[in-house]
Amino acid sequence: MIIDSLFHASSLNKIILALFANSEYIAPMNLKPQDIYILLKLIIVGEDQWSYASLAKALFMSTSEVHAGIKRAVSARLMDSQRGLPLKKSLEEFLIHGIKYAFSPDHGGLTRGIPTGYAAPPLKNIITQTNEPPPVWPDPDGDTRGYEFPPLYKSVPKAVQQDKMLYELLAIVDALRDGRAREREIAIKELKIRFGPP
Repeated sequence: MIIDSLFHASSLNKIILALFANSEYIAPMNLKPQDIYILLKLIIVGEDQWSYASLAKALFMSTSEVHAGIKRAVSARLMDSQRGLPLKKSLEEFLIHGIKYAFSPDHGGLTRGIPTGYAAPPLKNIITQTNEPPPVWPDPDGDTRGYEFPPLYKSVPKAVQQDKMLYELLAIVDALRDGRAREREIAIKELKIRFGPP
């Protein structure tokens, strides 16, 4: 009886393995925070021509990192590989409903840096600022002292100094990643304005 059960279990395992081996294997999607960083830059670029090298230069990343990020974004259905454009509606939905779970920040101690979230444009002009230390991306050249808020990618502080629109989008996304209900509500409105029609 026991031998029959073991034989049956062993046969079943072989059948399952054979089915798996003969089926098409779909690799899991492993979206990384920098993929969102790349997609936000592409939202700004719009329908203008871009290359992996031009994105890498603007984002202070390697060309291979940009290429891998776009490949993951296509796999996650956040980018149209044929047109070379982010799928705005899908990306918007992910940012509003998923980014706070996928890429929630770990707050650090007080540091010098560049303000983000509710403490950066455009939200700082809409939301009443408190006396609490604001969230900042760590940067030794930053002019604001606040609590450390890790950016989506290490080069964000450099890139935003050259691109005001990217700075605003990343600050909005950070409010979605970690903001209070009111901040998130305003951030969603601001995100939709910047994304425009799909």
